[in-house]
Amino acid sequence: MKRIMVIGVSAGVGKSTFARKLGKSLNIDVYHLDAYYWNPGWIEASFDEFKSAQENITLKEEWIIEGNYSSTFEIRKKQADTIIYLELPLYLCLFRVIKRWLTNRGRTRVDMGKDCEEKMDWKFLKFIMTTYYKRKNTMKNQLSDFQKGNSSNQVIILNNKKSIHSYLEDSL
Repeated sequence: MKRIMVIGVSAGVGKSTFARKLGKSLNIDVYHLDAYYWNPGWIEASFDEFKSAQENITLKEEWIIEGNYSSTFEIRKKQADTIIYLELPLYLCLFRVIKRWLTNRGRTRVDMGKDCEEKMDWKFLKFIMTTYYKRKNTMKNQLSDFQKGNSSNQVIILNNKKSIHSYLEDSL
């Protein structure tokens, strides 16, 4: 387990927090995709810039890359040896997104692009609510393909708060 993707069913599932804790436990650098996708002031990076950043990271011997971003999923998947997938109920993901917004308003989180202060809008909440179940199915297919691609590839599915906590506390 040296090249790890941390993905999840939705925003608010805990990918960033999990990846930071995992990185600390394994002493592996963590790369948050939001920090590469968002330039200062919530300006989207170009596709080539975003893609290139990930290609450079995946050349390293060890890494933990946190984030979904389906448009560049294959770049990471080709080089990963482990995918850790977090799945919590929709209501909990929504609650956590709102809590994160209330807690971090006016500040930029460490896992975000520079000068991207925490924000919330209806479009983001609607996206979470309308794509949750579709993403749940898509992720299962991605995980299956990953394991079929190489028998030594490892998929770890953590689908409740207890299993997420236990994995970090007991499995490493």
